[in-house]
Amino acid sequence: MKKLLLPFLLLFILLLNLSCFKDKSCVPKTPASEVGSLNAYCAGNGITPTIDPSGLFYQILDPGTGATASVNSKVFITYTGKLVNGTIFDQQTNSSLTGWVLSKLIEGWRVGIPKIQVGGHILLVVPSSMGYGCEGYGAIPANSILFFDVTLVDIQN
Repeated sequence: MKKLLLPFLLLFILLLNLSCFKDKSCVPKTPASEVGSLNAYCAGNGITPTIDPSGLFYQILDPGTGATASVNSKVFITYTGKLVNGTIFDQQTNSSLTGWVLSKLIEGWRVGIPKIQVGGHILLVVPSSMGYGCEGYGAIPANSILFFDVTLVDIQN
């Protein structure tokens, strides 16, 4: 038993120390630091944005006429997500495959989606800190400004 304890203890200490070597250089950009890039994207893509105090840029194309989502609502949406270079990183045309609780989604969606009602259509230009920040996610590089074209099809409260 004592022979096994020492290797396990050493392994535990090694794993604990490895966590200290993680890259700690990840510093999220502030929305204010990306205003120039956000404005340039909007201007180059025919978006006339409203700027939320949070830093989110958005344009409501259709406000909708139904209920409004709260952070606890399950939202059923269709959407396309793009990087500012035009690369589509995610898309959903079947709203029945969504049904996500709004509070579990990125901040840009938590702020933007409640600005429309069911049946509404909104364009969101999301500062990187309101998206996936300096970590990135899957095909989304770190510190990426994101564009979403979203239609709110239905909600469940």
